[in-house]
Amino acid sequence: MKMKRTIIILLAALLSFGTGFAKDMSVVYIDMQYILKNLPQYEQAQEQLTMLSKRWQKEIEAAQQEARVMATNYQTEQIFLSESMRTEREQEIVKKEQEVLELKRKYFGQEGELYKKREALIIPIQDDIYTAIQDLANEKKIDIVKDRSADPSLIYMSSKLDISDQVLHKLGAK
Repeated sequence: MKMKRTIIILLAALLSFGTGFAKDMSVVYIDMQYILKNLPQYEQAQEQLTMLSKRWQKEIEAAQQEARVMATNYQTEQIFLSESMRTEREQEIVKKEQEVLELKRKYFGQEGELYKKREALIIPIQDDIYTAIQDLANEKKIDIVKDRSADPSLIYMSSKLDISDQVLHKLGAK
C-alpha cells in the first residue's frame, strides 16, 4: 500500500513538472508550401527542372520510337532475311531497347541527372530557408518551429503562431 502511494506521488510530481516545462516552451508554425511558392528562386528552379525533364523525356521517346520502328520493320522483313541477318537485327533491336532503358536510368534514376540537378538547385534554397527559420527562432526565443503543411494531425492553428511571412521577409522575398 505504501509502495503504491509513493509511486502515485512520484508520477504526480513528474506530470506536474512536465506540464510546467511545456508551458514555458514556445511553439510556432510555418507553411513550407507557402514559403516555397513565394520564393522566385524556387519557382525558377522548378521551371528549370521541368524544362530539363521535358527535354530528356523527348529524347527517350524518340529512342523508343526508333526501337518500335526497328521492331516493326523486322516483323515485316523477317521472312526475307537469312538466319544470320535475323539474329543481327534482333540484337540491334535489343541493343536499342537497352539504350532506352539506360537513358531512363541516366536521366530519371535514383542517382540520375534530374536528381542531381534538383539537389543542386533546391538544396541551397532549403538551406537558406532553414537558416532564416533558425535565425528567427534565436531572435524571438522560439523553442519549436513546426511545418503545418507537413502535419496532417493539425486541425486548427491561430494565425498569430504562423511565422511564414517573417521567414519570407528574412529571405528578402516580397
